[in-house]
Amino acid sequence: MVKSKRAATSPAPTSSKGWKRTKGEKSSDSWVSLSKGRTTSTAVKGPPGPMMTVLEHIGNTPLVRCQKLEKEYGLSCELYAKCEFYNAGGSVKDRIGRRMVEDAEASGRLKPGDTIIEPTSGNTGIGLALASAIKGYKCIICLPEKMSNEKVYVLQALGAQIYRTPTEAAWDAPDSHISLAKRLNAEIPNSHILDQYANPGNPLAHYDGTAEEILEQTGGQVDMFVAGAGTGGTISGTAKKLKERLGDACTVVGVDPKGSILAVPDSLNDENRLGSYTVEGIGYDFIPDVLDRELIDIWAKSDDKASMLMMRKMIRTEGLLCGGSCGAAMSEAVKHAKTLKEGQKCVVILPDSVRNYMTKALSDNWMIDQGFVDNDLIQKKEFTGWWATKRVSDLEIKTPLTITSDVTVRGAVDLLKNEGFDMVPVVNNKGDVIGVVTEGNMTARLLSGRCSPDSEVSECLYKSFQKVKLGDTLGALAGIFDHEPFALVCTDQRLFSADSVGGGKSCKTKTVVSGIVSRIDLLDFISAEDTPGSPMKK
Repeated sequence: MVKSKRAATSPAPTSSKGWKRTKGEKSSDSWVSLSKGRTTSTAVKGPPGPMMTVLEHIGNTPLVRCQKLEKEYGLSCELYAKCEFYNAGGSVKDRIGRRMVEDAEASGRLKPGDTIIEPTSGNTGIGLALASAIKGYKCIICLPEKMSNEKVYVLQALGAQIYRTPTEAAWDAPDSHISLAKRLNAEIPNSHILDQYANPGNPLAHYDGTAEEILEQTGGQVDMFVAGAGTGGTISGTAKKLKERLGDACTVVGVDPKGSILAVPDSLNDENRLGSYTVEGIGYDFIPDVLDRELIDIWAKSDDKASMLMMRKMIRTEGLLCGGSCGAAMSEAVKHAKTLKEGQKCVVILPDSVRNYMTKALSDNWMIDQGFVDNDLIQKKEFTGWWATKRVSDLEIKTPLTITSDVTVRGAVDLLKNEGFDMVPVVNNKGDVIGVVTEGNMTARLLSGRCSPDSEVSECLYKSFQKVKLGDTLGALAGIFDHEPFALVCTDQRLFSADSVGGGKSCKTKTVVSGIVSRIDLLDFISAEDTPGSPMKK
């Protein structure tokens, strides 16, 4: 937690004086001059009248006081959640989806029958797909594979065409969602990337709308504003207006997940730098043009476990059906709001809905698999049978067999038939496990026409799989089998090699597959040994 070059009235951690905007990084002044004074802020007195389209149900989201969280975390201030999941498409990004489309129409850029293309983590895509469905545009969305299936299903239902890209791809890599969108834009006539990362309509939607609503709802008093940083439009646009109206009386806290590099000073990003993280919709491996980091007083690095547990806590205690990035913002807000006094107000943006994470953070099993356990909201299932403390190594594990990702579906089917298996791990050219191909997955894709017998098995991967080690208990394995039909048994292997740079030796740790265990393997072990007088039972 480090305070940036702007001062604030509330106490804060070590200052980062001396931080300067990186070369090419734009100030919010580059877009704020384009504001038309347009605002969505209208005090609703009673039920609203009939709406011509659902796009009119974007904005004017409720501000809800979180009194139970205030009490639990010992806060003296008033803690408020700006519930953006009440927008028509379920997230704060509906605001920018509508704004960017309407601005493009007004400028003459978008014409009937045109195609909108956007690289996104999902929510902006839904906002654009919603606007496209209403206005009659074609819509193509490029998004990384880590994004939830729920987002994909909503996008497909809205008529969008989906392209998935590798999660690990850097933003400027040829196979990233951003690069793919640019290629499609070059190939498809009359297509447009509205580009949330640079489009002034992104922050302006919040400068003209979100900020005005917050000021009206709080009576013009906002002592602390907390929001996650992704493209930066939400926090930059809202903070710009709040700073203009309130000056340094309002402290702006930007929340950036560990693994992202948006926070300043840059040393804050050292932990898990450019590593993977679970929370969706915030954080990046580059600095978007619309993010004005000078508007942010304090940067806080959020943790996946705390974020997901806070999401579940808000659902359970406050009844706020919010998503994972909401948990990230609130988990940091309850820390920083401790600096506020009685009568002061802290406003936290909750960007999206739990609808996007029904099979992820809303699932206890998923939370347990990720290690997001607090033994309160989320508790591991405990097995007490004689077998529960035995080890995976006690099972009879078959000799491991793997195939490379370029093997054809026909070849994989022949292999499974000849070897008597119904699944086999798939590795890339480096020997790293990238998934499992199963009879069921290949059958479903072949019958639906989503692959052919000559397709590579990489098109039929079952990527939701669990790994266990030989030393793990059978009780832990049984917990996995509650929701997964199999697990890969993996062993860490250390590889020493000559260091071509320093002339010495280097050591790398590689994970190799020792075998696959399924439910039937565990059942066989228990039923064979769970008899009177069994030596294993003793």
